[in-house]
Amino acid sequence: MAQRPTLVATPWRSAAALLLAGALAGCAASSLTNMPMMATTDEAAAAGSPANIASLTDVVTRTPNDPQAYNMRGSVLGAAGRYDEARADFNKAISLDPNYAQAFANRGLVDRQTSKLEQALADYNKAIAIDANYAVAYVGRGMVYRQQGQLLPALRDFNKAIEIRPDNAQAYYNRGLLYQAQGQHQYAIDDFTTAIGLSQHNAAPFIARGLSYLAVNDLKSASSDLNDAVLLDPQNIEAWTSRGLAYERMKDKEKAAGSYARALNIRRDYDPAVQGFARVGGEFGRSYQTFN
Repeated sequence: MAQRPTLVATPWRSAAALLLAGALAGCAASSLTNMPMMATTDEAAAAGSPANIASLTDVVTRTPNDPQAYNMRGSVLGAAGRYDEARADFNKAISLDPNYAQAFANRGLVDRQTSKLEQALADYNKAIAIDANYAVAYVGRGMVYRQQGQLLPALRDFNKAIEIRPDNAQAYYNRGLLYQAQGQHQYAIDDFTTAIGLSQHNAAPFIARGLSYLAVNDLKSASSDLNDAVLLDPQNIEAWTSRGLAYERMKDKEKAAGSYARALNIRRDYDPAVQGFARVGGEFGRSYQTFN
């Protein structure tokens, strides 16, 4: 197998921004900087439903000294965007079990999602110190390093996570983002392909691979991936906008305008979709055929 290229330790910019500077110059693309591997919008809402949280609260009430109960509820609260409550549950779990690596990693995720990167780094470091083979913590720490612009430490962490758990889709996906940001699109495509094979119901790697296919001018593959992305997560604004870009590049103004319109239905002021819709001559109030 050919040796993968060494990353250039330049200040971090989003994959989309680097694509804009290269193969996609002059066109808008979605931002993948902080796109996590995660459930679809509907799945996340279901996990964080009041009924589910109430059920987990009953478990906590019945077993107030069980760190796993707090960790589970904290995970669901975090998925629902209730970060302060999630952090409180992880704090409680850690106070009950100071060697609970998963609770440290979960608190690190909440810290990362709320831009407390130094706190997140400390939590991931603690989780790894407790369990040196905890792949999830390496992925999380790698994502923090990437956000801080420390690309080489990020790459080492993603490689370590893959070494420990070759079935870890998040590690391949995030390593692919590093290669994509460096313009190493074939390596990125390979990693996104592996991530998709391991997690076929997640829109994020389809969007990312679609953007790399666009960068190498493989428009058919790009449109196929972005079709899958919008079907997997119909409320994903980046998926619809990127799909619009693919069909715009294919000179299919009908599907391009329809895709941008779907993005604008999700958020009317989303600038990449606004610009794309205007470029292809989109008209508000008109219906478009988005699929054959």
